[in-house]
Amino acid sequence: MTHELASIIDFIRYGASRFSAAGLTFGHSHDNPIDEATHLVLASLHLPPDIPPAYGAGRLTADERERVLALIERRVSERLPVAYLVGETWFAGLKFKSDRRALVPRSPIAELIESGFQPWLEHRQVERALDLCTGSGCIGIAMAEFNPDWQVDIVDISDDALSLARENIVFQHVEGRVEAVKSDLFDGLKGRRYDLIVSNPPYVTEDEYAALPGEYSHEPKLGLTSGEDGLDICVRMLNEAADYLTEDGLLIVEVGESERQLGELLPEVPFVWIEFKVGPMGVFALERRDLIEHADAIRAAAEARKHR
Repeated sequence: MTHELASIIDFIRYGASRFSAAGLTFGHSHDNPIDEATHLVLASLHLPPDIPPAYGAGRLTADERERVLALIERRVSERLPVAYLVGETWFAGLKFKSDRRALVPRSPIAELIESGFQPWLEHRQVERALDLCTGSGCIGIAMAEFNPDWQVDIVDISDDALSLARENIVFQHVEGRVEAVKSDLFDGLKGRRYDLIVSNPPYVTEDEYAALPGEYSHEPKLGLTSGEDGLDICVRMLNEAADYLTEDGLLIVEVGESERQLGELLPEVPFVWIEFKVGPMGVFALERRDLIEHADAIRAAAEARKHR
């Protein structure tokens, strides 16, 4: 009986009901069916997410109705993330292009960017920053947007991800301050030093990946998995990062549900687990001097992985 739907609010309500009834998973920027339906409807109508409530009564044209309903049905039948359906999403208050070339932007690191990385950067001067395993480029580009005096490198091993990241650099008009570099972690960054390195690397275990809901199957596996315990890339990063940080440099990395495993693997390393508004989210901060002090233990963990 969709012919009874007329207004923006009608379609948001209908989409949310369809999503709930279908038992969809909400893990790509949203955690509930109402926000997800709002994203789908407003983006498909080329409207911003912060339109005044009065616009909710606006009626859709016949073409708009057909387009929105088709997207709602695709979300249900194909389990495609909304960001891929509408080609865009929001991160740290900024709009980014989004498609299957990279993961849908999502990370608690957005909160750190919006807060100026305080108190972590309170007594530090940042000139150069690095977003390692950048995917769509959202973290590094957002860092540049919020800090106009920073030069930011964004790095990924995936050509597909980098092509999307470069589009987002142009989309956000930060061409002069953000450089996209193809590199296997630090391999392509010889001679570069950074005051701040931030990374949301792959950290899903193989077992976890096998159990993920269908929505995640549309994302590149390369951006999700990192070995049996989800820590292969993180441990390698820890082993190499000190050579690319300035003397007082800081490393911030998201490892999500692999937080416990990392603490058990390197119990002597003083990871500082950051508290967010919603609580801990598996993101640590680590000083360069701590990487150097515990280099032997980190190196041993990295070497052990090469022989597994």
